[in-house]
Amino acid sequence: MINKPCPAFFLLFALAFSISAGSLSTPESPAQSSSSASSTASQSAPRSAPDFEDRAWRVLWLGLHDPRAAKRAEAVKALSLIKGNRRAMTFALRALNDKNALVRTAAAATLGELHVRKAIPALRLALSDKEVSVMLAAAHALYILKDPAGFDIYYSILMGDKKSSQGIIQSQLDRLKDPKQVAEMGFQEGLGFVPFGGMGYEAYRTLMNHDSSPVRAAAARFLALDPDSITEDALIQTALADKNVIVRGAAIDALAQRGDPKCIERLAKNLEEDNKYQVRYRTAATIIRLSHIGRARSARN
Repeated sequence: MINKPCPAFFLLFALAFSISAGSLSTPESPAQSSSSASSTASQSAPRSAPDFEDRAWRVLWLGLHDPRAAKRAEAVKALSLIKGNRRAMTFALRALNDKNALVRTAAAATLGELHVRKAIPALRLALSDKEVSVMLAAAHALYILKDPAGFDIYYSILMGDKKSSQGIIQSQLDRLKDPKQVAEMGFQEGLGFVPFGGMGYEAYRTLMNHDSSPVRAAAARFLALDPDSITEDALIQTALADKNVIVRGAAIDALAQRGDPKCIERLAKNLEEDNKYQVRYRTAATIIRLSHIGRARSARN
């Protein structure tokens, strides 16, 4: 028999999932701009940081243009790890117009995580999206960006009524009256927030058949703040080999937050994870982020 989690655990879980994980380009493949000389380099020579970064951008580009919506959505989510990068912002803005709601949802959430203020007009329009998951993600992004339009949705969730006739349609409001359904939608669509705390976690446990992965993922997220090198090695091992994709993703996010470029070469193994595209895309984004950090540190020294 599984014990009911205590309120403190709900807080731990919600806090863990709130931990956040530049150059403007045209939508051409990064591989098209790669030098032909790099392809003739000796296989025995170690790869440089730029080599790994170019390879990572190509992995993300292919994911963003994949014909399968699930892969496009995961690639868009991975962009949230590359804060301050104009190319990532541009790709996320384009994804907000994707024909698939799963991708639009991921794009709205990512734009909030990236703090793209120029996306506010587009996110306001997304509040009227016919898919409620897109509307919820747009509302949360506007909340992060401190735009008052986002509060209308939370008011509707709380009161079961609209503040005004704009920004939300009646069919969306009807679905928002059930907090458990809102929580389930949030987890199913991969939103960056968990409404109603413990209610959200219980709904997630039901969906995951009482899997322990959310607890382990939360632990990995918190370890991002542990400066011990042993912890970093453990996170790398988890990111590379854990059996659970959710836990691997959390470990990758933690490594992105830790900001140690020395992890890049070991993490690059994940770029070959053809059967686990979520891991591959988040690893690519992390490598890009760590490469930028490495260059910034070199410039200061």
